[in-house]
Amino acid sequence: MSDPGKAGNLLAQIPKGEGKGLPPVHLWNPDFCGDIDMRIARDGTWYYLGTPIGRKPMVKLFSTIIRRDGDDYFLITPVEKVGISVDDAPFVAVTLQVDGAGEQQVLRFTSNVDDEIEAGVEHPLRIELDPLTEEPSPYLLVRANLEALVHRNVFYQLVELAVPRQIDGQTWLGVWSGGEFFPIGPQPE
Repeated sequence: MSDPGKAGNLLAQIPKGEGKGLPPVHLWNPDFCGDIDMRIARDGTWYYLGTPIGRKPMVKLFSTIIRRDGDDYFLITPVEKVGISVDDAPFVAVTLQVDGAGEQQVLRFTSNVDDEIEAGVEHPLRIELDPLTEEPSPYLLVRANLEALVHRNVFYQLVELAVPRQIDGQTWLGVWSGGEFFPIGPQPE
């Protein structure tokens, strides 16, 4: 489905709340209405019909109704479910604020849609290595099973904060946040 009016129809269906929290997309189970020509690029840019969506408030609104079911991404309203394409992760962690140090350290990330996420038990960090290049791709759980790719500059900040810790007899470098240790990679010898 590539109806140019489809995105506007979706926006009109988003319940108007009082600015408190996100819509309960996990509770909505409307019929699947097909795919629309909407894509989220690896850098966090949202495209509709091949054109970047330049209005951040619109992107932020769409970001509140995204849901991942298995490997597929959807925009969900109480009456409609449409498939979209996501190149990597639907969000990008673009800034990092560090409070405290050591095991008491707290890492607060801000996403490209202004979500604020504190890394910890409920929002773990994970690193995935590309099998061919061994280049790391760091991710942060934002909500449900939706992740943010940690921007390269922010990842470099994490590497600067990394401290060693023994895990299963091997020394790993990682970061602390919310009382949790998140491994980044084995310590080079």
